[in-house]
Amino acid sequence: MPHLSILILCTGNSCRSQMAEGFLRSFDADLDVHSAGTKPSETVHPLAVQVMQEKGIDISSHRPTSVEQYLATSFDVVITVCDGAKESCPVFTGRVKKRLHIGFDDPAEAVGSNEEKLKVFRRVRDEIRERFWAWYSETINREV
Repeated sequence: MPHLSILILCTGNSCRSQMAEGFLRSFDADLDVHSAGTKPSETVHPLAVQVMQEKGIDISSHRPTSVEQYLATSFDVVITVCDGAKESCPVFTGRVKKRLHIGFDDPAEAVGSNEEKLKVFRRVRDEIRERFWAWYSETINREV
């Protein structure tokens, strides 16, 4: 597979984009994967860390990053994972070959007991893995 540079973008960069980044890195160590937020949170959501650890992927050292840091960077693909980021996706001065939206519910908005919240985080995690694996598998044999 050609070396791809990928930016995964969401609003807070605390759940969905972090999980997607973790999965893509686990699929292929040669991918250059980053994630960022249009309004980054202070930390990665602890339940996102927990549910990714259940799949053997450690995102505990990840930190939310502002998309501003990447505006001059060139990417093969910029993928938005929430509608807010899709609608407020900034203009990149670096070259972006392809933009793609793969949207998911925000697990950080889950309410209820810790176990009920974990159920939502696990569902979204599994959806992210499934849809990003499908995208990766489809993309692996063709240029972006």
